[in-house]
Amino acid sequence: MYLEYWGLTKFPFENVADPYFFYLSESHEEALSRLLYGSRMRKGGVMLTGDIGCGKTMVSKVYTNKLMEEGYGVILLTNPPLGPVEFLQEILYQMGVEKLPDSRTKLLQLLNKHMVYNMEQNKETIVIIDEAQILNEETFEEARLLLNFQNKDRFFLTLVLIGQNELKAKISHLAQLYQRIAIRYHLRPFHFLDTAKYILFREKKAGLTKNIFTTEAIKQVYEYSQGVPRKVNSVCDLSLLVTFNKKRKVIDSDIIRSVVDDLR
Repeated sequence: MYLEYWGLTKFPFENVADPYFFYLSESHEEALSRLLYGSRMRKGGVMLTGDIGCGKTMVSKVYTNKLMEEGYGVILLTNPPLGPVEFLQEILYQMGVEKLPDSRTKLLQLLNKHMVYNMEQNKETIVIIDEAQILNEETFEEARLLLNFQNKDRFFLTLVLIGQNELKAKISHLAQLYQRIAIRYHLRPFHFLDTAKYILFREKKAGLTKNIFTTEAIKQVYEYSQGVPRKVNSVCDLSLLVTFNKKRKVIDSDIIRSVVDDLR
């Protein structure tokens, strides 16, 4: 709608997890680094938490893409089933098993067989559970038991839990699982400088050759968003539209103030 007016090739502030627009803030870089370290070093249990809108899904996508490029066998549960049996069935289904038994014992035997096969092929198995905070206690226990698949020197898989803040609270009450989480990180919002850099980074990635937000406008964006990427995107996207409608060439603090009022 406003692409041609601004000279853009892409919409810079869409609230979708597009790795093309992945900005490596200090916090996001640390999160990605820990996830990759936990997988490459076969640490068993890994956990990433963060507030809503802070970029967990974006980090997860970049992480998953890197693993697949490196030849890992990735099972990604984005809407994890609540029951333990369905949980195991979904993992095996993503491993390519079409005839899925209903027996938990047979499912575990089949899973062990496939993980051993992956190991023999030098292919690591990674199970990523997004929105893990929605799992019930029984399925958390089933997830923990996956980490019992190991030999004397290594785990057969890496279990990665990604979720909102309440995931930390849930895991802390499950002592046996909590102790298996060797790598953990809490993703934080941007500080002001990273918010400014993020806006400029997205503008450039979308085709702009110069910044169109004034310093005061960026300060207003930060004050409203408190550095939460999803909120930054919402304000900036709408401000591009409003400024386009007004046929102005610079986004100033008055524009941001009016947009924030609308969003509130």
